[in-house]
Amino acid sequence: MSKPRVTFFHSTQSRSTGTRALLEELGADYELHLLDLKTGQQRQPEYLAINPMGKVPAILHGGALVTEQPAVFIYLADLYAEAGLAPPIGDPLRGPYLRWLVFYGSCFEPAVTDKSLQREPASTSTCGYGDYDTMLKTVVDQLEKGPYLLGERFSAADVLWGTALNWTTMFKLVPELPVIRAYIDRVLAQPGVQRAAALDAELVAAQGA
Repeated sequence: MSKPRVTFFHSTQSRSTGTRALLEELGADYELHLLDLKTGQQRQPEYLAINPMGKVPAILHGGALVTEQPAVFIYLADLYAEAGLAPPIGDPLRGPYLRWLVFYGSCFEPAVTDKSLQREPASTSTCGYGDYDTMLKTVVDQLEKGPYLLGERFSAADVLWGTALNWTTMFKLVPELPVIRAYIDRVLAQPGVQRAAALDAELVAAQGA
């Protein structure tokens, strides 16, 4: 039985590039709705009716709206379980897989945001991510076990982290340590990630023409 098509709200050169990479890795059937963040399309009533936060990515599937990148990743990887990018419930790797997807949104992004704005975080006792250095060490320690977050198993979590670390090292928000660079390169070499990058490069070129 075929699955309903995924409607994907996307903008190039934004967080949703990771979601497009995942869709390509999964071989998903999706309809692309492109938003131009530079002209504020994400703040227009048409899109705010879909996602009141005015953010991408967002997906619609079978009447269900999913926003927030980790939630989108969990949903899509489970929807296309046959692609093998999400350990199923009962698999010992399911817990670590969910841990790293949620850690991205609950710890990594807030820590990087505070760093980028040179903003003093709350005290470690009340700050959700503790402190930046501890957050980063936790990630680096896991990557050193490699080659992927779940060891030998490549998963949707790696698509999220590989694409995110690629951007954050580019903007010097995360140090480009050898272990981080090697991990990014492994993720960027995945066929679906490369397809998504090529498709987005075409869109960027067309928008600039």
